[in-house]
Amino acid sequence: MEKQNKDKTSFQILLEILFASTKLGLTSFGGPVAHLAYFKDEYIDRRKWLDDKTYADIIALCQFLPGPASSQVGISIGMMRGGLLGGMVSWIGFTLPSIIVLVVFAMLYQTFSLENAGFIHSLKVVAAAVVLHALIGLGKKLTPDKTRLAIAVVAASIMLIYPSAWMQILIILGAGLLGLKLFKDKAESNVKPFSVNISKKTGIISLTILVVFLIALPIITKLTNNPLFSIFDTFFRVGSLVFGGGHVVLPMIEREIVPQGLLSPDVFLAGYGMAQAVPGPLFTFSSYLGTMMEGIGGAIAATIGIFLPSFLFIVAALPFLNELRKRASFQGILMGVNASVVGILLAAFYDPVIKSSIFDASDFALGVILFALLNIWKVPAWLIVILGVVGGYIINFIGI
Repeated sequence: MEKQNKDKTSFQILLEILFASTKLGLTSFGGPVAHLAYFKDEYIDRRKWLDDKTYADIIALCQFLPGPASSQVGISIGMMRGGLLGGMVSWIGFTLPSIIVLVVFAMLYQTFSLENAGFIHSLKVVAAAVVLHALIGLGKKLTPDKTRLAIAVVAASIMLIYPSAWMQILIILGAGLLGLKLFKDKAESNVKPFSVNISKKTGIISLTILVVFLIALPIITKLTNNPLFSIFDTFFRVGSLVFGGGHVVLPMIEREIVPQGLLSPDVFLAGYGMAQAVPGPLFTFSSYLGTMMEGIGGAIAATIGIFLPSFLFIVAALPFLNELRKRASFQGILMGVNASVVGILLAAFYDPVIKSSIFDASDFALGVILFALLNIWKVPAWLIVILGVVGGYIINFIGI
């Protein structure tokens, strides 16, 4: 693999990464688990860029970090293949197709006043089915015992009673402390080492940039009162705190945007439903939201804001990962945090998802059918979107 790199110029390597990642960005439907399967087929089985063991180590790394796991895996592979610039190119190829689709959808939504279009409500029902499917999947994986299930239930209850972005942060921190106390004895002892060519100094610089941004952005936003700074600050904060992948973005962003009146629940859920129909990472939902708030400038601010922490976390974590992953205390903290994520998503499933999408028996029936197709018959999410829209029009046509 190293010899393959030596035989090519840096430009050729970057072009190769861009071509491969764009192909994945155009075809990788089905969510993060499916994305990882697509990556394995393209990067490991076909192109032989990595071996299976290294790929498994990268996936393990990204599960330990906040942010979109599948995007971070793609960025990591790009970095190992072409350095820091390779990571950026890999992200652009994998993410840009869905960004373009969602920005265009947002512009059409605004131009043609799609608020009352029949398919918009169908997209909300689709969102309900997809979120429930994600909730069950996360619950099985992240709350496998009564203790972690209890953490999830308490987290959901608190979020329903005190819905705010700051409360989510407090819940995550509290769950991490509980995990440190309760779960460190459940940590894996046989953790495989991970090797990457990034210095600890670079990692420290990256983490410093992340912390400086988290502190400085809210201050700059208050001083300037600039809407683009505000959008960037909001999405950067969310991208820095989301554990559990794309679906967990839903409640965190919703609490930052909808209660403040920046977007209505209907507009928010319509975009989330549309995001299920496109390939690539669900975090590109931010591109739609940014467009709805401040046009193309808002889309750029929101997209860079939510993905930038992923780059900074990966560069910061890679040099230190071997030491951290061996520590039972670190594994325990993540077990607690992941359990709280399930509770946060459960609260979001009720408000805003159910409250804004299921109004009568026909909505409920359509939602049940879509959920069954998704969860039992494993119909891909993009097809669920099409079936949901068609089903909604059929229901309206026959007058149910």
